[in-house]
Amino acid sequence: MRFPYSVEHEDVSLFLAPMAGVSEPPFRRVCRSFGADVVVSEFLSCEGLRRGVKSAHDGAYFTPKERPIGIQLYGSDPEGMGEAAALVTEHYRPDFIDINFGCPVKKVVRRNGGSGCLKDLGLVRSIILAVREATALPVTVKIRSGWDETMRDPVKLGLACQSAGAQVVTLHPRTRAQMYRGAAQWGEIAALVQALDVPVVGNGDIQTAEDALRMHQQTKCAGIMIARGSFGNPWIFTQTRDLLDGRAPRPAPGPAERFSVALNHAKLALHIQGDTRQTALEFRKHLGWYTRGLPGAAELRRRLHQIERMAEADRIFREYLGPERAVV
Repeated sequence: MRFPYSVEHEDVSLFLAPMAGVSEPPFRRVCRSFGADVVVSEFLSCEGLRRGVKSAHDGAYFTPKERPIGIQLYGSDPEGMGEAAALVTEHYRPDFIDINFGCPVKKVVRRNGGSGCLKDLGLVRSIILAVREATALPVTVKIRSGWDETMRDPVKLGLACQSAGAQVVTLHPRTRAQMYRGAAQWGEIAALVQALDVPVVGNGDIQTAEDALRMHQQTKCAGIMIARGSFGNPWIFTQTRDLLDGRAPRPAPGPAERFSVALNHAKLALHIQGDTRQTALEFRKHLGWYTRGLPGAAELRRRLHQIERMAEADRIFREYLGPERAVV
């Protein structure tokens, strides 16, 4: 089943999930270099884009090496979503527009954005129709299984999205009420694959490449979207591709190589965002994630979470490795 935009692996495509404060250009670039076929921006407010809010427009920025990339929008006003889609199409020209019907965060759903829209199937259709009318780019959606257990019906939701013109449907098989509790019900992804004519991307509970392979085997989804499993672990995409292609997965890198990837990631952040204290503060979380599972990781993270400039991270890594080993 073909995607409406160009991807390297049409059989099973690997996606980096849209994640606030994480799916920024530097991390997207890193994940693309490790085998992510498609990346998606952080979710952006349609109202923020329409009003010219700098943070919203900063979130729409991407570099050519990130393609194919989708810009994800959220909002509950069909007209406003259409205007934002037209604006993004004209000024940023991504490969597709993705509509967020899945975010469970209170500040988003209290205005019926994100998964709040799932309470009103008519609103979901109206938003998709408005966005489709406003852009010539492919339009995709990301949904949850429903608002709560009483409204849980991902197949009904998916069919409604498809009938309104969604060209790809990504399902995180939890309800909004669940947030991130309990297990993601991958069987609902399989049911959606059977019900829809458009490609279905599965999302939820993928922490390892083996998890990604199991999801595909159990659901036959056309794409696998990896979220928190990629934190400090961009090689999960390379390892997943190995497994999908029938190869033994390449081992996770050792400390020196891991630190090298972290520092290359930091250099991208410096190039794109500037060598400021704020860049270093925002990057602390990534540095912490890259150290997970290493001997003495708690003390290493403590030091890294105090850096004021990126150069300090290089020094800390070199001290950790010792004089006989260098960051590659």
